[in-house]
Amino acid sequence: MNSKIVGIGHYVPENVVTNDDLTKFIDTTDEWIQERTGIKERRWFNPEKDTVANMATRASKLALERAGLEASDIEFIVFATITPDYFFPGSGVLLQRELGLGGEVAAIDIRNACSGFIYGLSTADAFIKSGMYKTILVVGAEIQSSALDQSTAGRSTNVIFADGAGAAIMQATDENTGVLTTHLHSDGNFAEELYVKDPGSSRKVRLSTELIEGPSFKVYMNGTQVFKHAVVRFEEVINEALEATGKKSEDLDLFIPHQANLRISQFVQRKLQLPDDKVFNNIMHYGNTTAASIPIAMSEAWEQGKLKKGDLLCIAAFGSGYTWASALIDWSY
Repeated sequence: MNSKIVGIGHYVPENVVTNDDLTKFIDTTDEWIQERTGIKERRWFNPEKDTVANMATRASKLALERAGLEASDIEFIVFATITPDYFFPGSGVLLQRELGLGGEVAAIDIRNACSGFIYGLSTADAFIKSGMYKTILVVGAEIQSSALDQSTAGRSTNVIFADGAGAAIMQATDENTGVLTTHLHSDGNFAEELYVKDPGSSRKVRLSTELIEGPSFKVYMNGTQVFKHAVVRFEEVINEALEATGKKSEDLDLFIPHQANLRISQFVQRKLQLPDDKVFNNIMHYGNTTAASIPIAMSEAWEQGKLKKGDLLCIAAFGSGYTWASALIDWSY
């Protein structure tokens, strides 16, 4: 028994924030941002309209529509996010509620940051191969703009991170297609190089005025360290997937990297010697949406006819933790 993706969808907030918009409250320029990240604009949520759960719901409903399925067909939910609507419970049960599903449908949350969607896909793949479930909803959704230091001091992160959601419907198949292999890795020695420290349960006082007004509630990233590790781990984990299936980079029809930074994606593209038409990037318009970035890109690539039935697709990610992951997929619809 294999698993395959039968529907893909995404949702991004309506609020477009351009680089020029950022220059109104940050000492930066459009040229500076594009040179370092490749980003031209991003989406930030509307607090009156968007939540992590309801963005995920919109993406999930589109994926279901494209799959020709109803919400009632879902047997299990895997929700990848590091920005849940509540400290607890996780957003998986909130999505279950918004889809109108009852107590028969279980939900788990995965907190693997930028690698979250691939971790979720691998988890769903394992459940399906075990025979436990036949139809699983895998979601990546984030609201990060509310955790950013929106001042010049936070320029290394506030120009990068953004909000959105993507979803995939996975089903069992007895065909030799779908998810061919997944590979997951982590190294906690670098956990503090990209993280949000608070609110943390191990503090003597979990919340205080001093904590809230300090930097520990905002995203911290050692950009130089992350870049150095990312370009190495990306190449390693992609080659691991290729070797596991007896494939070579030239066999790929499409490579969709996690949309962390266009410069990282371009570096990896050169190492794999892939032409532009075999790599899909949309960070220019959406920024880094962490766990949502790969499913958003997959959904857009499919919409634009760049991801077609029978294509060999590679997805890969690297991010906080550090965690990194890859999957090789024989695209089936």
